[in-house]
Amino acid sequence: MNVQPLLDALGLQEDAARAMADDLRTQIGELQARLREAETHLEHLTITRKTVTALADRIPAQTASPDLPEHPDYPRILAVFNEAAGPLRARDVCEALDHELLPKNIEGTRAKLKRLVKLELLTEVDTGSFTRK
Repeated sequence: MNVQPLLDALGLQEDAARAMADDLRTQIGELQARLREAETHLEHLTITRKTVTALADRIPAQTASPDLPEHPDYPRILAVFNEAAGPLRARDVCEALDHELLPKNIEGTRAKLKRLVKLELLTEVDTGSFTRK
């Protein structure tokens, strides 16, 4: 009986199994490297969280101006003006606050700007153009 064809078939299967094992070893190596990177990133984030938390205790609590309305946009609007190099229009403030540029949003922002002018926190230098006092 000639066993050579059987041995050849067995050799082909061994080669295929060996190739698959090599491929899987390569994938395992790549996954281990990715896992190490993810664990390092997680460790850095953990350290950052601890640092930020520790520093937060040292930052004095920010108190809102007693005259400032309760709406959360007002402090954000003032922050936009603190960073502005010149006068801003309601549309500019909407963009800075990432509000959708719809007429209702622009008009609402304009009303807030006018209120801040009445509270003497902003000045309207030209019609519709506002700046920090």
